[in-house]
Amino acid sequence: MNKKRVIIGLSGGVDSSVAAYLLKEQGYDVIGLFMKNWHDDSVTISDECPWLEDSNDAMLVADKLGIPFQTVDLSLQYKERIVDYMFKEYENGRTPNPDVLCNREIKFDVFMDIALELGADYVATGHYCRKAIIEKNGEQIHQLLEGVDGNKDQSYFLCQLSQAQLAKALFPIGELTKPEVRKIAKTQDLITAEKKDSQGLCFIGKVRLPEFLQQQLKPKEGVIVEIPNSFDGYHKSSPRFDSKESELAFYAQKFEYSVSDGKVVGKHQGAHYFTKGQRKGLAVGGTVEPLFVIDTDVNQNIIYTGQGNKHCGLYRSTLFVNNDELHWVREDLQLSEGENMSVKARIRYRQALENATLYKVESGLYVEFENKQSAITEGQFVAWYIDDELIGSGVIS
Repeated sequence: MNKKRVIIGLSGGVDSSVAAYLLKEQGYDVIGLFMKNWHDDSVTISDECPWLEDSNDAMLVADKLGIPFQTVDLSLQYKERIVDYMFKEYENGRTPNPDVLCNREIKFDVFMDIALELGADYVATGHYCRKAIIEKNGEQIHQLLEGVDGNKDQSYFLCQLSQAQLAKALFPIGELTKPEVRKIAKTQDLITAEKKDSQGLCFIGKVRLPEFLQQQLKPKEGVIVEIPNSFDGYHKSSPRFDSKESELAFYAQKFEYSVSDGKVVGKHQGAHYFTKGQRKGLAVGGTVEPLFVIDTDVNQNIIYTGQGNKHCGLYRSTLFVNNDELHWVREDLQLSEGENMSVKARIRYRQALENATLYKVESGLYVEFENKQSAITEGQFVAWYIDDELIGSGVIS
């Protein structure tokens, strides 16, 4: 019997190391591949070279497990598909999510193609999530399920995967908790057992996103405006709606501000460096409660802020996803125009799932939350679940 071949993305972290070990234990023919996604050392902030250290760790793990190992350079595709896209989004005043994109565009696309060329039956990663297969009308359907470890569940980062991608994916550590993973790594004497989890971007290792962007996007001085809770827009009485769709459209609208709606409280170096809900980096003192970014206007280069995390400008109940940015992991469950569905949804990683209703309209999909959500941010992903299964996602427009 031929062993099934699995190519695992070895990142030099503990999760992918243990995933590789488990696959080997399960009898797969395992090959480790390290993805190099970045070349330009001029933007790494520290002198450390994280990818060298990481690829070295990955190599040592592969050596210990007795599996073949090689490095693939995907920096060209990475720059085109992720970095350039991020800049464009930031310049347009949206906040992209590089980790979600990295999975869709790099790990489960470019990387998967390379793996299949190398004769792989599957591609595996060290994500904390699970996969299941169900039969429906005689067809196999792949389910993307939350990881068992509620603290570490990473299903959200895979919210853009397709049935074809899931069919070839394996998530060996999805049934384990982080402490269990570390314990296995220790028992197996893997060099990554005690290694800290990597923060920061999935490609530049130690680089923090704002600093990276600031090196690339030109600074441009503008004003910081504080909007009071008494702003008229927060207290408009709701019109009478002739349909559910017009009601949803009304509540999904952003508040529109101008400088005259508040007072100038400081200066900033570029509205495109800031994102909704952000508190750090404003450097404005003297307010009773800390200021939070409630909106950015990149065309006028103005940052609008409000005092405290309960400020009216941070909260909305409804968001919209355009058809061309709408994605169903479970294509068989997608809604047709006029249909709705009760789900649990989140608008960022690590957020607890919230009750919501999806409404499909001609131009896209509304997500209406039972409770108002803080800092609904354009460009980020909303993902929706039924029980522990992620069934779809979209870019907040």
